Amino acid sequence: MAAEWSTFAPELLLTLDRESAAPLRAQLEDQLRDAVRRGRLATDERLPSSRTLAADLGLSRGLVQECYEQLVAEGYLVSRRGSGTRVAPVHAPAADEPPRPSAAPAPPLVADFVPGVPDLGLAPREDWAWAVRTACRTAPNTAFDYGDPCGDPGLREVLAAYLRRVRAADAVASRVVVCAGYQQGLSIVLRALAAEGRSLVAVEDPGSIGTVTAAARAAGGDGVPVPVDEQGIDVDALDRSGARVAVVAPAHQWPTGVVLSPERRHRLLAWARARDALVVEDDYDAEFRYDREPIGSLQGLAPDRVVSIGTVSKSLAPALRLGWTLVPESLVGPVAAIKQVVDRGVPTLDQLALGALIESGRYDRHLRRMRSTYSQRREALVAALAEHAPDRTITGLAAGFHAVTDLPAGVEEEDVVERALELRVRLYGMGRYRSTLAGTPPRLVFGFGNTGVRAVEEGIATVAPLLR
Repeated sequence: MAAEWSTFAPELLLTLDRESAAPLRAQLEDQLRDAVRRGRLATDERLPSSRTLAADLGLSRGLVQECYEQLVAEGYLVSRRGSGTRVAPVHAPAADEPPRPSAAPAPPLVADFVPGVPDLGLAPREDWAWAVRTACRTAPNTAFDYGDPCGDPGLREVLAAYLRRVRAADAVASRVVVCAGYQQGLSIVLRALAAEGRSLVAVEDPGSIGTVTAAARAAGGDGVPVPVDEQGIDVDALDRSGARVAVVAPAHQWPTGVVLSPERRHRLLAWARARDALVVEDDYDAEFRYDREPIGSLQGLAPDRVVSIGTVSKSLAPALRLGWTLVPESLVGPVAAIKQVVDRGVPTLDQLALGALIESGRYDRHLRRMRSTYSQRREALVAALAEHAPDRTITGLAAGFHAVTDLPAGVEEEDVVERALELRVRLYGMGRYRSTLAGTPPRLVFGFGNTGVRAVEEGIATVAPLLR
């Protein structure tokens, strides 16, 4: 699809050699033909008016009009009254050739149980627009300069206060580094740790194995999977792995949904102290809890041994690309130095907007609304499974917006996923988050963040025969 410029005089880079023996009109025609052939100018893209192009190139308008007329005659351009001169379709059918029928669009899905995605239709657009307007109106002139690579000081103060209040974190602004989402925060932290000799990174299995391993390898290290059971990461296996960094999601493990037990928490921190290791806490969706007591951040128990990474990807929208790392004092300098090299800092106006959103209370109000919404979908999923597949066990529902169900013994996850797609329901197997499928029970991960109540009910009813 061609870009539709808002002006009738879009700029176009063309160069003419006035010392050449070739006439200027010939040069102009050749360059426009070449631009169309090479795709610099896309089908239906509008060219500058003859008056504008003549003024830009220092030519007579008549010469440009003659050039356009010649290229229209050759089929490179088309000219329509009120629409200007545009690039002609490259493979336009002949006048006597009947149009080819277009392929029928694929039927819509009944439901897509994609995990890890919030409701994109409920992103707080009006609140965010208010926050951006507030930031633009109140920001001092200095906010439009290159800022601190660690983030805007005001937002760091707000985030530190928020993390102390909501996550019981040991947070001060000087140890908060604002980043462009979880992936960047993780990559920067692993680079800083690798530079200190901590290059082998343990990742929960099942878990974000591909993401963490890729970040570890980009930092010059590697990832090693460590199993997770009903109490969380296996600390004995972690100790045997030889890793000196462990990436964990203690409040709501991804994707099993288990909570790191109090005993495992203390053992994990004892391992970090004994091995001079660091724990990276992925605090990705702890805001959405339902029928359990709130669980504080692991970082609050050992701020010298835990890096906590959080984002607004689940609470607001992934597109905002805003997050934070709360690091030990010893890592502030190394992390800041890497952040300076990577991008010199996250866009300041977005940071100011997030700070305004949190301080105004609109962020908390949005979270309360979304907890209610996700709670209704969670109940719909539980009820639908109870009605249509009562033999299935559902777990991981204490927080977040995904759940896990078992499958009958001997059933292949991928077979269920493929057959469900034939019924226009997209399912996701646990195997995609494991290091190996050997000896692992078949499971499905049901996301309901971006799947409404009606779609949840209809989707489960549709695939029920595959689950029984």
